[in-house]
Amino acid sequence: MNKTKAAGTPAEVPLSAIVRRLPLLLLGLTGLTSAWAQEAPNAGDSALGGDRELSVPFAFWNRSFGLAAGYVHALNAYPQPQASVLGSVMAGTKGSALGFLMGRDIRLFGQPRLFVDPIVSVGYFGNFDAYINGNPSFAGQRAGANDSDKNNFVTGNGSDNFFRMRFKYVLPIGDGRDQITPNYQLSDGLLADGGTGGHSFNPLTSGRTFLELRPFYRSLRISGDQGSAHIATNGVDLIAFWDNRDYPASASRGNSVSLQVSRDFGALNSSGSWTNVSGEYDHYISLGTTPAFRQRVIALDFWTSDSTTWKQNPDGSIDHRPPQYAGSTLGGLFRMRAFPSQRFSDKAAAYASAELRLIPEWNPFNAWPKLQEHIGVRWIQLVGFAEVGRVAPKWSFAEFREDMKWDAGVGVRVWAKGLVVRVDSAFAKGSFSVQMMVSQPFQF
Repeated sequence: MNKTKAAGTPAEVPLSAIVRRLPLLLLGLTGLTSAWAQEAPNAGDSALGGDRELSVPFAFWNRSFGLAAGYVHALNAYPQPQASVLGSVMAGTKGSALGFLMGRDIRLFGQPRLFVDPIVSVGYFGNFDAYINGNPSFAGQRAGANDSDKNNFVTGNGSDNFFRMRFKYVLPIGDGRDQITPNYQLSDGLLADGGTGGHSFNPLTSGRTFLELRPFYRSLRISGDQGSAHIATNGVDLIAFWDNRDYPASASRGNSVSLQVSRDFGALNSSGSWTNVSGEYDHYISLGTTPAFRQRVIALDFWTSDSTTWKQNPDGSIDHRPPQYAGSTLGGLFRMRAFPSQRFSDKAAAYASAELRLIPEWNPFNAWPKLQEHIGVRWIQLVGFAEVGRVAPKWSFAEFREDMKWDAGVGVRVWAKGLVVRVDSAFAKGSFSVQMMVSQPFQF
């Protein structure tokens, strides 16, 4: 039987591992490296103003890369009208380097409702912190547990190679009956017509429903003063997703629901077999417009996860647990943003968040027309948010009610060249973090 210690994987999801560390001044450029296609609508010129190609060099500094440079090239409406592709490379003075290639909404075999989103990422990272066992100062304490010390991590260098192929089928119900690919019509970045949800709470009449199959592979290595680790996983995600938001990139009404089962069968070079189940629900309430604000929305989100095959042995080791990034984990870009990425991990987790999103009439970028030609900011969004959550050794309402972690913060988000780029600053007791990413945080 394969075993993994009671620890998680040492690095982040490849899409987020780079972007969250980039400086604010590169906001409008570097967000493109990870999600051009994730948020770009499929309405061609009506939604993007003719911005079908981006080719951007950029520079940044962070602890893992040092002084670094990169280049991103993205094509919208390629190789098919509804599809997008993106490639990026970057390298730094500390020897860190990454290459990334992604496709989105590529239609398969001439089938109008079947699409594929491939992702390939190959990278090497220097000097990063991983919340895994091995720090000699915390012998007998499992890193990442809800009551674990915030300094219980190991620091080292590592490689992260990742592949995923998402096959998705649009069911012929709701708005997906007639709109296989959306035809959003925008006015200065906000939905004017062609919404694909929010009409009712019946998936047969409102929203688009997807059935998804996602084979994945990932190999992670870390080597530091406290030791080394290698964790590999491969398997498949099965997902049912009802997207009942009027416009996913900046929803003003509606809701969405996703249910996911992930399975690693322990084949090939996997570190061990495991199963994880998770679910997420988000909801949007429009507060209408005012003379000062183009859009006012309350956004709510709930997510939970359970690793059903998790087995803890008397010596503290764990059989059949997922890698930390794939299981019940909190912290980082999307959940509990005041804490480091994958700060908390265990068998089960629960999380809830509320955001107030305000888009003012005022757009400061309009004062710099030359800059606007390059970054195309159609609106800015001011956000206040609060989050609660915790991980636990079992899925239980009683466990989740006790010793919950919390944080609160503010964010600034912009609509630039067909995607949402966000900077969220969050604080909690003993922790503060600035997270940078593309897309809104829910149902990413």
